[in-house]
Amino acid sequence: MSSLKGVPLLRDPTRTKSTAFARDERQALNLRGLLPHRITDLESQKRRVLANLRRKENDIERYIFLIALQDRNETLFYRTLIDHIEEIMPLIYTPTVGQACREFAAIFRRPRGFYITPDDRGCIREILDNWPRDDVRVIVVTDGERILGLGDLGANGMGISIGKLSLYIACAGIHPNQCLPVMLDVGTNNHDLRNDPVYLGYPDPRLKGEAYQELVDEFMEAARNKYPDALIQFEDFLTPNAYGLLNRYRDQHLCFNDDIQGTAAVTLSGVIAATRATGKALRDLKIMFLGAGSAATGIGDLMATALEAEGLSPQAARERLWFVDLEGLVVKSRQDLAPHNMPYAHDHDPAGFLEALDAIKPDVLIGATGAPGTFHQSVIEKMSQFNERPVIFALSNPTSRAECTAEEAYRWSDERAIFSSGSPFKPVVFADGTVRRPGQGNNAYVFPGIGLGALAAKAKSLPDELFLTAAHALAAFVTEQDLAAGALYPKLSDIRSVSHAIALAVAERAFELGLNGHEKPDNLSKYITNMMYDPCYE
Repeated sequence: MSSLKGVPLLRDPTRTKSTAFARDERQALNLRGLLPHRITDLESQKRRVLANLRRKENDIERYIFLIALQDRNETLFYRTLIDHIEEIMPLIYTPTVGQACREFAAIFRRPRGFYITPDDRGCIREILDNWPRDDVRVIVVTDGERILGLGDLGANGMGISIGKLSLYIACAGIHPNQCLPVMLDVGTNNHDLRNDPVYLGYPDPRLKGEAYQELVDEFMEAARNKYPDALIQFEDFLTPNAYGLLNRYRDQHLCFNDDIQGTAAVTLSGVIAATRATGKALRDLKIMFLGAGSAATGIGDLMATALEAEGLSPQAARERLWFVDLEGLVVKSRQDLAPHNMPYAHDHDPAGFLEALDAIKPDVLIGATGAPGTFHQSVIEKMSQFNERPVIFALSNPTSRAECTAEEAYRWSDERAIFSSGSPFKPVVFADGTVRRPGQGNNAYVFPGIGLGALAAKAKSLPDELFLTAAHALAAFVTEQDLAAGALYPKLSDIRSVSHAIALAVAERAFELGLNGHEKPDNLSKYITNMMYDPCYE
């Protein structure tokens, strides 16, 4: 810390202690006269933060307050987030991050993250040297075309990359200095944004085709050259690009797509946990998806892998999985299916959603539509006719886009539904005083631990096998008390322990598969614990 003194030290968010500097530190670091007299420790500062946070009138103001704290004192920000994650995570990520992205330009205060535009072609590697940290281990990159369920938000999507990395840090202990949020600002087809004088992004229509691919190729090569050990997470790309980029790079780079693979792992984990509540074996389940985009088919792909591991043939595994999109049931006779839908096109008569429910009688219903209210009363009632304990996943984010609410799922099923969602819902109190805690199938349960495990093994790639491992590790963390409360996931307050368990399982499996880039430590669990950043003043 001796390299910085006085005001520059106080203004460095990574090194400041603010009012926690001791008397001798104030003398040695030229801080006398620059701080109030009283010395307050980290706990006292945290209490002040919480008091001010709770005084704010709405969630977007709370988001702005927290980002400002992150900009001026990272240690205090992450200590507060970790210790109060159930309260604060919904403010820095879903659901509040959706509104924050919509208003990103309007609430912009201080630059954070790295922006790449078409004007940077040919010099991406050169400008990466402008980033002040050389030991980057995790990169989250988006092009902003499909932010949550909100569509094309252009450069405003940087809020997603920033938010995801905050969760890597808080949930899995990746050090803040090792994180890089990236916005591939290739323009936007959102006319309102392009015509908005406040908008900060590249003002042209989106780059497409070969020009788009060349820019992404250049970024990937530049990132590998500059940060050879970094994990790259793709986030909120439109479905064709999401699959295209994943398939293009997954065997050559340490990378994954969280919307496809992370969502798949957390949802599969919930379904595995649900089998303990329903008494139905995983291999016997029929699962229906409303929505057939990258998230839904990503879940389907991993579930097919899980069913094959249960002894089913690849064909039999896929025959347990059914998809419904805007045009109805995904069947072989349709001529409008995308390549990622074809493995799930079955021999069956065309049908709408309700007809498909009647015909298939699924045990589990999963929504990944971005369309609120699509699990209406008749849907939940039908699921309740087929199942004593209907399993309902309303995964669309943010909360306003959920296919149904927790209270609706419980009420329309005569309180028999097992419900999970992508965004948080408050506990529901029944007439007899029974309380249900809806499970939140938040990707934050898996992607931080997967990333930590990949780094612990210095993995060369992330095959689906590792996401299956992560799903089982998360499901094993669900207690009987969680299930009795109606939750298919652990409490968020346990998230760092969950991430450690997932990281250990993923790293162990990476070593078994020969994907590792170094020798296995004698005590892998302790090695991972020592990797995890724990914010405190030194």
